[in-house]
Amino acid sequence: MARLAGVSQATVSLVFSDGGGAHRVSEATRERVRDAARTLGYRPHAAGRQLRLGRTGLVLLAVPNILGPFFARVLAGAHEEAGAHGLAVVVSSGWSSATLARATTTSQFDGLLVCSPDDSQLGELPESTPVVFLDSDPAHARGAARRLTVGLDVAGGMRAAVEHLASLGHRRIGHLRSTLSAHTFRARQAGFEEAARGLEVVEAGVALNDGLPAARAAARTLLDRPDRPHAVVCDDDVVAAGLYRAAAELGLRIPEDVSVVGMDDIAAAALLTPPLTTVDLPGELLGRRGVAALAALLAGGPAAEPEPLPTALVVRGSTATAR
Repeated sequence: MARLAGVSQATVSLVFSDGGGAHRVSEATRERVRDAARTLGYRPHAAGRQLRLGRTGLVLLAVPNILGPFFARVLAGAHEEAGAHGLAVVVSSGWSSATLARATTTSQFDGLLVCSPDDSQLGELPESTPVVFLDSDPAHARGAARRLTVGLDVAGGMRAAVEHLASLGHRRIGHLRSTLSAHTFRARQAGFEEAARGLEVVEAGVALNDGLPAARAAARTLLDRPDRPHAVVCDDDVVAAGLYRAAAELGLRIPEDVSVVGMDDIAAAALLTPPLTTVDLPGELLGRRGVAALAALLAGGPAAEPEPLPTALVVRGSTATAR
């Protein structure tokens, strides 16, 4: 390549240097070297760059449940953004505080992305490891130089869901809420309680990690009571799908007999019959912002806490005016 560009090997090294040496070479010479590289199909050796920088180029994305459709959206956004920063994302599911701590004490990962953690999954993480928490309690990152939180306004989304049902005249509202001890579900509960003041509320707990069967069973309990609610808010769209199944088994029509609102806006929400009214949580954007924040931490940049990402109510056919 040096011969084709008419320069020395040292000049080629400077042009492709990660240490900022390229500024010592004129723009015309840099362009000549790049043209030669394109002609020869040369790409800088990633492993060599990472060895010089003391990095692997790998970041770990820890999600509670790899089968959860929302987390697939987060992973898609993270992968998309990682390429722009020369990083690759490895995903882990079902991790514990011990396995997460082990990941931080090896040289395998440059940093961590921890999404929607259950309280039991977080232990003490080394201060030296860059960590970005996604949809998590901001207190986990507060006061730490190499910690950031990229949040979602899940409480605002839940308020919008309840207010939508109230605007349709519903005064007795059910809530199928998660039993997981995670910040994101506490925030949803707080948003629900704030918006439901003055309304009659009926609640049932759901173990989200047990999937559709658990959602169907909890929904059936809620809908089979003599004073059943005629409108229900669900903590995620999988729970809402379980409610659809329970309603069909009980001979109830959606939305004529029961209005339903979910949360997440996964792809299947629009495919249900009728299509599900739900709160869109921007999972792809959450993943992209998380990787960008982690890349800034890895580069030694300022750790500025971003504002929570906005959520939006998507009104479809599963809600109707109270009868």
